[in-house]
Amino acid sequence: MPLNPYFLQGSQSEQRLVQDLINEQLRMYGQDIVYLPRKIVNKKSIIKEIVASTFDDAYRLEAYLLNYQGFEGNGDVLSKFGVTTTDAVNLVVSKEKYEDFITPFIASDSQIELSTRPQEGDLVYLPLDNTMFEIKYVEARKPFYQLNNLYVYTLTCEVMDAELDQNIDTGIETVDTAVDEFGFIVTLGMVGLAASTGSATVQRATSVSGLTTGFSVGSIDLINDGTGYTAAPQIGISTTGNPLGVDATAVAIMTSRDGQTGQSIDKILVTNPGFGYTETPVVTIRSVNVLGSGGIATAILANDGLSVITIVDSGDEYGEVPNVVVNPTTIGAAATATVSAGGTITGFTITNTGGKYASAPPVTIADPTTGTTATGIASISAAGIVTSITVTNPGTGYTFTPAVTISNDVGIKTFSGTTAQAVAVLNTVGQIAAIRYTNTGAGYTVTPTIAIDPPAAVGFATGNYLYKEMVRGVGSGTTAFVQSWDFDDRVLKVTRPSGSFVIGEAVVGIGTTQNGSDAKYIVKTASTQDDTDAFNENTPFETEADAILDFSEGNPFGEF
Repeated sequence: MPLNPYFLQGSQSEQRLVQDLINEQLRMYGQDIVYLPRKIVNKKSIIKEIVASTFDDAYRLEAYLLNYQGFEGNGDVLSKFGVTTTDAVNLVVSKEKYEDFITPFIASDSQIELSTRPQEGDLVYLPLDNTMFEIKYVEARKPFYQLNNLYVYTLTCEVMDAELDQNIDTGIETVDTAVDEFGFIVTLGMVGLAASTGSATVQRATSVSGLTTGFSVGSIDLINDGTGYTAAPQIGISTTGNPLGVDATAVAIMTSRDGQTGQSIDKILVTNPGFGYTETPVVTIRSVNVLGSGGIATAILANDGLSVITIVDSGDEYGEVPNVVVNPTTIGAAATATVSAGGTITGFTITNTGGKYASAPPVTIADPTTGTTATGIASISAAGIVTSITVTNPGTGYTFTPAVTISNDVGIKTFSGTTAQAVAVLNTVGQIAAIRYTNTGAGYTVTPTIAIDPPAAVGFATGNYLYKEMVRGVGSGTTAFVQSWDFDDRVLKVTRPSGSFVIGEAVVGIGTTQNGSDAKYIVKTASTQDDTDAFNENTPFETEADAILDFSEGNPFGEF
């Protein structure tokens, strides 16, 4: 039997009254929010996966926050895969307000699939907590048809988990900044104007004591690396036994090895080779606490080695440990070429005769831009020095003065020597704190020089990056968008990187012609994972898994 037509169960005027009361209560007791509708840029046609989306519109709306004791959800969840934030809120918005103030502005946009109501996947910015939420579910039928009508939407939202394929640019600074904080952020430390190259000097071991004969410690051979150490043990080297001698010192470098408890010794570096030893000193390895044992090492003596390396300039802005090169045991010969107006080599001028040559050293001449490379042959005297270089092929096409290299290899010398090897140690502010030997060398007849690599592109720094502009790594081609730039500390934070930035490459702005900056700095340090969520990227987990699985193994049953 049909309903009684005289009882309407809600007239339009009654429904209008309820809607007005709800709107008024939302304005009185609600919170201001910013609604960001999702625009789909690219969507897979088969599984309907959205692979790219953008949020560039923003609409202010009032909403009632149903949560009164705090966020819902499971909070911060710790699992074997990392830490995940699952904070959630429930917001009530007016159905009429949405249809009147949002729907008309997005209805004609072909990138928005549903404009008549809030859509799962849209974003909500809550200024109360300065947090960006993503809508997970929209409830449109609660309360259930009061007076035969629906008046509100209840939005179930979780904290946004930003993805690289999401482009968010509303033009509202507070909203965009909040979004960036939830996005994938990579921090780049850049080389600044204060970058400088370190320098150091060294003496022969025989010149640092009152002795003229004796040996120094050339290196320390690690026989047993020990186990169970919780701190680097002390390395003791017995004294020379002579009051005029110099006692050697060394330090242990630690490492962790599979199947061992604690740490073991990776290598022992010489900090002071000493001088005046007449017999091999005893090396003792002593734990600084009760933990760790088993380390055994022995010293190797060297004749005519080097002494302590003295740092003259610590340099600045080093991101990676620089290479340290100690010159060979004897000085090599050097020469310059003379170029004719026709682009050929007419002769050579000896600028350093070198010494200790047992045979004529090979001569190498740099290639011309176009043409043929010149060649020459060196002549030496009975005293083992280079006296002249004869042109054997003048070459062609030389529009510049080429570099001339005369070999200084040990094989063509009349002595057997060992070139010293050293490594630098950086402090926490990117300066060279010390230089230690892996081998102090032997057979040095002259005082060598030390060359230290400069920081990446010293002094190569200009301009300021702009917020939201695209930047590009010149070497890797990686692009990203600027989230923040700290000029004082030279720290650049970027979002949505297309790849990985490489240390040593230049990162440039898109240029003033495209409303960007002309900033240009060199990468000193680069984070390798999401700085906003170091655990959820699972980099440690993946690294350990790769170490376990052998991806080089093939199919034992054959390949197809």
